[in-house]
Amino acid sequence: MSFKDECGIFGIYNNNSEQFTTSLLTYYGLFALQHRGQESAGIVTLERDKNKTYSYRQMGRVSKIFNENILNHLAGDIGIGHVRYSTHGASAIRNIQPLVVEFGNGPFAIAHNGNLVNSDILRKELQNEGSIFHTTVDTEVIVHLMSKGYYQDMENTIITALNKIKGAFSLVMMSSNNLIAARDPYGFRPLSLGKLGDSWVVASETSAFDLIRAEFVRDIEPGEVLFIDKNGLKSLFLEDYKKVNHAHCVFEFIYFARPDSLIFGGKSVYELRKNFGRKLAQESNVEADMVIPVPDSGVPAAIGYSQESNIPFEMGLIRNHYVGRSFIQPDQNLRDLAVKLKLNPVRELFKGKKIIVIDDSIVRGTTSRKIINMLREAGAKEIHLRISSPPVLGSCYYGIDTPAQDELIANVFDANTTEIKDKLGADSLEYLSLNGLNEVIGTDHKYCLACFNKKYPVSPKGIERSPQMSLFELSKEDL
Repeated sequence: MSFKDECGIFGIYNNNSEQFTTSLLTYYGLFALQHRGQESAGIVTLERDKNKTYSYRQMGRVSKIFNENILNHLAGDIGIGHVRYSTHGASAIRNIQPLVVEFGNGPFAIAHNGNLVNSDILRKELQNEGSIFHTTVDTEVIVHLMSKGYYQDMENTIITALNKIKGAFSLVMMSSNNLIAARDPYGFRPLSLGKLGDSWVVASETSAFDLIRAEFVRDIEPGEVLFIDKNGLKSLFLEDYKKVNHAHCVFEFIYFARPDSLIFGGKSVYELRKNFGRKLAQESNVEADMVIPVPDSGVPAAIGYSQESNIPFEMGLIRNHYVGRSFIQPDQNLRDLAVKLKLNPVRELFKGKKIIVIDDSIVRGTTSRKIINMLREAGAKEIHLRISSPPVLGSCYYGIDTPAQDELIANVFDANTTEIKDKLGADSLEYLSLNGLNEVIGTDHKYCLACFNKKYPVSPKGIERSPQMSLFELSKEDL
C-alpha cells in the first residue's frame, strides 16, 4: 500500500472563448488533475449577468461523470471544479465538492484541497451556536464561519473566516463577482495562477494549465487570498502569513504531483525526482545488471539512478493501467493477486540477474514484499531495493490519507533497514537519506518533513499555540 491521493482544484475567471466554454475548460483542468483524486468530481459555473449558478457533481472519475449535454448546461464565464479523494468526511454524494450555498448577497461556491486540523473543534462550536451541517467534510466549516459575517463585504468575510481555521488548505472560491484563491500560511499544498488570453486560471498543478494552453504566471503565495474581478487582481494576506515558517509538503515532489508539473516556486517535479535517484545512487550504489522502477512514480528516480550509476535502465515491471480501486477482492487468495493484476514482470529480463528496484516510498511494506516475491519467481538472482525518499515514520494530518503510525513498517522497525529488508525479502535495502533529500530540494523554500521526522508544523489535534514555538514532536501517547 502507498499513500493515497488527495484532492485537486481548478478555477477560471472571465472566460470569453468562442471555442471552449467555461465548463469544458474546467473539465479539461480536472482531467489533468485526476491523479489527485478519483472518488468524485464536480463543476460549478456562474452566469454573472443573471447571478445564477449551475452545478453538477457525481461519484466517479471526470471522464465518466461529464458528457457534452451536461457541460453545455453548465453556463457562465466563471467556473470552479474539484476532484476528490476523501481525507476528512466519508466518501459519499453529499460530500462531493465544490460546495454551493446562497448568502444574502448571492451565490457562493468553494472547493478545498487539504485538511483542517481544528475542524472538529470549530464544528462543535458552530453547532452549539445553531449551525446545521449538511456534509461531514471540513470544508463546510469554512462556509459556516463565513455565514457569521455575511453582513460584511466579501473580502472581510473570507479573511475573517480563514483566520480562524488551522491546518492545510488550498482553496478556490466563487462569488457573484469574484474568483478567489487562497492558501494557508504554511503553504502545505500547491496552488498556481495562470493566464489564458483575457482569462485568469487557478489550479493545484501547472499540468492543468498545459492542457488548456494557459501560461503559468506564479504561485499563490502562502497566506495569500487572491481576489480576481473585473478590476484585476487584489492580494490580501492572512494574519499568520509572516509569523510562521513555510512548510511545503515534500511528498508532492516525491509522489503526488504529476512529473510534468511545476510547483513550490516553479520547481520541476520530474527533474527533482530524477535528482532523488541520482543522489540515491551516490549514497547507496551496489553492483547489479539493471535498474528497474516500480511504475509509474518510481520511473524518474530510476532514470536518475541509472544515469548516475551507469547501470542499464529497464522497464522490468509492466503496469496495467486499467485496474482501478474498485477491483473486487472477495478473499485473501484473490487479494494476493491484486498486485500482479497491476504489475507484471518481464520474465526474460531477470533470469540469473542482479537487479536494483527503485520505488518512491515504502508505507506498510505489503506491496513491496509482493513485488520482490514476483521478481524472485521470475528468476532474479539478487534484488536490491532502493527507495528515493527517507523512511516514512509519521502519518500525515494535512490532507494525505496515510495509515496509522503503528502500521508504518519503518516506524515499527525504527527505520532499521536490516530488519525491514528481511521482512520484505530483499537482498539489501537503502533509503535516500534525509540530508540527501534536503540537498536535492534546496534551502530556498522550507518543507514539511513530518512524515520522515515526526516534527509537525501544526498540532494535528487542533491545539492552539504560538506560531513562533517549535515544531510539534508527537509520541504515541499524543495520538
